Formats: sequence, C-alpha cells, structure tokens
Amino acid sequence: MRKLLAAAAVLVVAGVVGWTAIGPDWRMLLANPPLDRDLLFWSTAQRDAGFRMLDRVPIMSRSRKIAAGDAVRELSAGAPLDLSSVDFDIDAYINDARVAGLVILQGGEVRLERYGLGFGPEGRWTSHSVAKSVTSTLVGAAVRDGFIDSLDAPVSKYVAGLKGSAYDDVTIEQLMTMTSGVAWNEDYDDPQSDVSQFLSQKPEGDEAAIVSYMKKLPRAHPPGEKWNYSTGETNLIGIVVAEAVGKPLADYASEKLWAPFGMEADATWLLAEDGREISGCCVQARTRDYARIGLFALEGGAGVVPDDWFARAATTRVDYGSPGEGYGYQWWTLDDGAFRAFGIFGQAIFIDPSRDLVIAMNSNWTSALGRKDGERGKRKAFFEAVRAAVDAEAETVASR
Repeated sequence: MRKLLAAAAVLVVAGVVGWTAIGPDWRMLLANPPLDRDLLFWSTAQRDAGFRMLDRVPIMSRSRKIAAGDAVRELSAGAPLDLSSVDFDIDAYINDARVAGLVILQGGEVRLERYGLGFGPEGRWTSHSVAKSVTSTLVGAAVRDGFIDSLDAPVSKYVAGLKGSAYDDVTIEQLMTMTSGVAWNEDYDDPQSDVSQFLSQKPEGDEAAIVSYMKKLPRAHPPGEKWNYSTGETNLIGIVVAEAVGKPLADYASEKLWAPFGMEADATWLLAEDGREISGCCVQARTRDYARIGLFALEGGAGVVPDDWFARAATTRVDYGSPGEGYGYQWWTLDDGAFRAFGIFGQAIFIDPSRDLVIAMNSNWTSALGRKDGERGKRKAFFEAVRAAVDAEAETVASR
C-alpha cells in the first residue's frame, strides 16, 4: 500500500507538469518511487533516481533557490590529466565507486570531467554533508559582515530557544568543531538514531523545529572536551547565521557565494517542515559548481570571509584519533594542508593548496559511509592517484 501511495504521488506531480516534460529522471523515479522521506533507507535504485532530483521528489520537503548571478566564472579546459601514468584506471573507478559526476581543476582549469549513472553536466546532485562546509563559510561571511561578533559567543546569544538547555554555555566555535559535549547519535543504520529522527520534530511555537529537538538533548561531556559528529549541530549553525543576518540561509548563500563567485546555475537548498534550510545537508547543485566552491576556498574567499578564515577553518582544530587527519570548522583536514568536504554516499570536494588542485565528486555509494563495497577506500586511493599524477607531471616538466 505504501508503495502504491508513493507511486501515485509521483504520478500526480508528473501529470501536472505534462507528459511532454517527463524526461529520463522522472522515468527513473516512477520505476523506483521512494516510500518515505528517510533516504538513509532507500534502495540504491531509489537513490540513483532521487539524488539527481531531490528538490523535486514529491514526498521530500520544499526547497529554496540559491540564485546564481549574471556573470559566470568560466572554467577553461586544460591539458587532460593522465591517470594512466600512475596505473590508475579511471573508467573502472567511476563504475566501481558509482560516480555520477567528477570535475578536477588544477590552476583553475578543467583537467578531467566525467559523468556516470546516467547523470550529466547540467543536472543537479544533492550534496548531503558537503553542505556543512558551505554553512561554515556563511558563518565566516557573517563574521566579516559584522552580524556575528565572535565565535567565542554562546550560541544562545543568537538562538534564544536554547537558553537553559545543554547548549546554553556552548560557543559557536564549539558547534563549528562539533565539540559541544551534547549527546547525539549519528548512526546512519539505526532508524531510531538522532540523525534519522530529528527531521520529524514539529516546531514548538515560532521556534525552529531543530531548536525544539536539540534543546531536549542531554549533556554527555563538558563543552570543548570531546569531538562527536553531529548533523544536528550544523543545523543549529544555520539557525545562528539566519538569525544573525536576518534572512534565509539560501538567500545569504546567493548573496555571498553563488552570485559573486560566478556559479553557472541556480542551486536549491532543501527546507525542513518549518520552512528553514536543512543546513547540515541537502544543497542541490551542478558538479562544476561544487568545483567552484572548492576554488572559492582554495583562493581564500577574498572579500567574503575574513582574510584568515580558511587558514583557521580548514586546518585541524580537533584531533579525533585518525593519524594524519583532523577536523576544522566543518571541514575534514589533512596534516599536509589539504582539506575536504564530505557527504554520505560519496559526495566530496577535495582541496589541495600545495598542488593548486580541486576535485569535486558526486556519487551514489551502495551504503552511506561506503564501507559495504569498499567505495570509501577506493575514493581515498583515487585522491592519492590524482595527486601522484600531478606530481609525476610536474617532475616530467621540471626534467626537460
């Protein structure tokens, strides 16, 4: 019965837009209609269809446009990057890791661009937690604009509903580094975990639904003492920014990032039931525009965030126990200076300043963390192969 109802909902919307407007994306969704909003438990086929059109799936939340500007920052074609020089089979990787979109920039030029899973350059793929790094950048913009006084300020200064809760003494910086000490369960395989349950929260009065959920959580550790990955806390960061700047997060993203940096297409940001952006997740954008986000960070976000923002945000603020890695302000860091934005099911922006390198990738792994079929390890090997190929190319040029 649930499947029939879901299929019927899709058919109703399809009928509204007219059969002539139904393209391959809709046909994929009609063949594999998702049964509920919890995409963590969709089938691989449902995700293949849904991730390319999450802002149009009838059972999902509404979205708000992140408007691009009139001027596009062009990405010129560079010399093709030869991964065979390091014995890496790019075709096998795209197939095995279920890659939907891949763009590699070096020196601001496109060195490699590939697509799979029936996806293409004009489609929008969902970011999942890559959006966390976008939200972090908007905090930097709000600091530069004077809307946020200091990262040392308590979060309850900007979100009154958190006063008296376990978050009352937590600073914005502790939210940014996920060291609040407030209990949170991010188990993607557990339908009863916080990350599976929080979107079902109804708002209490006029406050944001995420505030209504998070203010009830107990304290597990003193603030600043222990790192614990929490999508809920990034959603609180989004509320902090929206309250501070006095406008929706998508509008501020358009004003500070999408329009001035020359993104080539409008993006969207999914909304919770209360009409606020789900800031720990769910931007839908073209793969090339994800690459431009990486380029923005690589170039330091001049004029938008404080001059030292990425020196602080994209270097290790917390050691979470993985050798050579750490966590910054919603960015995953490496000790060699590279940093990454990651999202479940294989979304990524990899930035390596020492090689002037950006890798943007959209995927649909067979499991959220890519451990079931080894996609996570394959991605790490791919990043290292790209860096090795760039180094080999530079050594060849230097030896001439």
